[in-house]
Amino acid sequence: MTSDTSKAPAPVRDRTTATGDRPATGFWRRVPGFGRPTARFVHRWAIALLIANVGIVATGGAVRLTGSGLGCPTWPRCTDESFVPHGELGLHGAIEFGNRLLTFVLIVIAIATWVAVLRFVGSARRDKWLVTLIALGIPFQGVIGGITVLTQLNPWVVALHFLLSMVLVSAATVLVFRMRPYPTPAAPDPADSDAPPTATRRLGIYLAWLVYILTWGTIYLGTVVTGSGPHAGDADAPRNGLDPGNATQLHADAVFALVGLAIAALIYARVFARPQQRSAVVFMLLLLLQGLIGFVQFATDLPIALVIAHMFGSAALLIGATWQLLVAKDTGAKDAGTKKADPLRESA
Repeated sequence: MTSDTSKAPAPVRDRTTATGDRPATGFWRRVPGFGRPTARFVHRWAIALLIANVGIVATGGAVRLTGSGLGCPTWPRCTDESFVPHGELGLHGAIEFGNRLLTFVLIVIAIATWVAVLRFVGSARRDKWLVTLIALGIPFQGVIGGITVLTQLNPWVVALHFLLSMVLVSAATVLVFRMRPYPTPAAPDPADSDAPPTATRRLGIYLAWLVYILTWGTIYLGTVVTGSGPHAGDADAPRNGLDPGNATQLHADAVFALVGLAIAALIYARVFARPQQRSAVVFMLLLLLQGLIGFVQFATDLPIALVIAHMFGSAALLIGATWQLLVAKDTGAKDAGTKKADPLRESA
């Protein structure tokens, strides 16, 4: 009998037992929580960062849906002479300027999260890189927002602006998952005793990847539909020139495919008793709710409240797809360290 230890996984740092024992020196000892950050403290800041990124998606949608996309007609100033709107810009100027100010709130939260993660002794190097990239991505996203104004709300640039916001949402979800102060439950003994454990594990990871990728594809097609529809952000803003009916049908086809994949992932998790059962159920419910909102908004000529709800639902759906993938990969990594012995290898 031989054993193969060359591919044994590296030990995983246990965040649940990590304590903030870094000496609280200098400025940070005067800031509550940041002197010796605990796992729960850092996790809460990561959640705050995720919520703020989702919130800025919703407020950005409100700017477009109220026709305030060019409420401040230039960037980085609001007008050629001033950084703040004047009375002639009216309500649209106030809405657009208010959304710009919210970006600074997001930056403050990002900086606080960045400091907390960097000072937390349980943070791995990839955690520090991740939170740094998120923090840098926020001002970069602000620049893209400025370009949308300078291009008079070109629909393809607006779509890019939204998709980059969703990238930050997905990345913030990864940060929340990695900084969680509790472990992911281990997989129970698989019910499929006749199936190779490795193949079973890989199937779950592949399904999670497919769900995640198709979720992105569905969200992108949603931006194409938006670019062909009536909510341009300004009365004079251009449209992408595509037929709204055809664009909507293509988007709906992608949703149907995603529903099929989500059902497959849910059946897999239930049959093989995998830990991603809960995340698969949550994603399925989010997908059904998002589909219902999309259908109702289409049937009722795109009322503003439902369109904002649909944008919020897109962010929630991406969070669900990201989380499901992370649970599948995390469980697969743990299974790899405790997988069943291969009888062919043992008899060699």
